Amino acid sequence: MMRIGNVALEQPLILAPMAGITDHYFRLLLKRIGGVGLVTMEFISSEALTRGNERTRHMMQFSEEERPLAIQIYGSHPERMAEAADFVQAIGADIVDINMGCPANKILKGCAGAALMGDPDLARDIIRAVRRRTPLPLTVKLRIGLDERRANYLELGKICEAEGVDAVALHARTARQMFTGNANWEHIRRLKESIAIPVSGNGDVETPDDALALWRATGCDGVMIGRAAVKNPWIFRQIAAVRAGAVPREPATEERRDLILYHFSLLREREDERVALHKIRTFTGWYTHGLPNGRVLRQKINSLTSVAQFIDEIEGFFQVLLAA
Repeated sequence: MMRIGNVALEQPLILAPMAGITDHYFRLLLKRIGGVGLVTMEFISSEALTRGNERTRHMMQFSEEERPLAIQIYGSHPERMAEAADFVQAIGADIVDINMGCPANKILKGCAGAALMGDPDLARDIIRAVRRRTPLPLTVKLRIGLDERRANYLELGKICEAEGVDAVALHARTARQMFTGNANWEHIRRLKESIAIPVSGNGDVETPDDALALWRATGCDGVMIGRAAVKNPWIFRQIAAVRAGAVPREPATEERRDLILYHFSLLREREDERVALHKIRTFTGWYTHGLPNGRVLRQKINSLTSVAQFIDEIEGFFQVLLAA
């Protein structure tokens, strides 16, 4: 079991925040599949949140079934970030997470996300302001640095520890790398050895064996998974099985079909038909990754305009697979 402040995780497995992906529906789906210890909401702009942006507040819906739940906030103004933490606490989240790892240009231009690693003094001010404002467990997600030459994650890790952060996560790439190249897990090991608070490792965990290899190589406390969970939502359950000494089970073809249709049903409960179709098209592209004729299916559903058409296309596609 892993602890982040007063929050206990049944499994040391964490869903990374991903914009447009880790919404209420996807988090709920992963919780129902099982194995994930902590889910994290897609990151929230402190500026938009504290200025009352309705779309941002709509993004923050969650259900009791998702707990424990972390909400990641980003921004470059200490007081705004503290106000955002107030809001996170008020709506009942379990953990506040500060984004100091996002490499997206629009976030970097606002001197937020991974850009804060280039300004350790501002990073310290933000952490301090948020820590003083909220009693909730506080976590920070980092990268190695802006680039290899400016790799200062050890400095930032020590700042986090000194300012009362409860745990950190390190994506073992630089901001300049974005999601290219290989994650260097050696940096996760070094961070774990340099601070006493829990450290989660992130980057290039695609399979249960990868997760075990990351633990062995770094001694990290938790494993954070992002993109691999979208292609394989069963990965947390599979890793939990391996940790328990069992053989991880691959999802059956019927499970893949049912997952797509169930995810679509969750979307349709709260979103209008157009939004639900747009989202499920995107997720179906990931869920059918590697399946025979998956590309053909993805091309077909891009032109569909109704719920009935989508359901018929999915059921027909998997009927052919099951008959093969």
